[in-house]
Amino acid sequence: MGKEKNNDFTHLDDSGSPRMVDVGNKGISVRTAIAESKIVLGKEIISLFKNDELHTKKGPVFQTAIIAGIMATKKTHDLIPMCHPLALDHSSIIIQIINEQEVSVQCTVKTEGKTGVEMEALTGVSVAALTVYDMCKSISKSIVIKETKLLSKTGGKSDYSSK
Repeated sequence: MGKEKNNDFTHLDDSGSPRMVDVGNKGISVRTAIAESKIVLGKEIISLFKNDELHTKKGPVFQTAIIAGIMATKKTHDLIPMCHPLALDHSSIIIQIINEQEVSVQCTVKTEGKTGVEMEALTGVSVAALTVYDMCKSISKSIVIKETKLLSKTGGKSDYSSK
């Protein structure tokens, strides 16, 4: 493959072939990322929740989605081809009903390493949202997962916040 080229696409070499970024010479720093998804469940489903949880035949919706999201953060490198396998120091999912129609899912990931955890946070929040969808789809087919985005990241060359 060709030598590294200074371009906007770090996962491409000089010849345009895909590659995993070489992070060998990067410094170790604390890396964090927070991502969010919003899910429109609708009034019908939200009205079924008791004490911020809905128990279905498949089990508790939010608790199951939290476990699925955390598991997904740890498997990101298996799902996204150019992601480095990372030893995560922290992974958490928070799911909250934000109004009579919508739920917010947030994923926070932290590691101490040479590469960021944005993809881990985005993967975690996406899988948690998909799990909520899966567990509620028998009640309604009108569920919409929307606005999956990175809220913030720290560590590495630069920090980012969408706030």
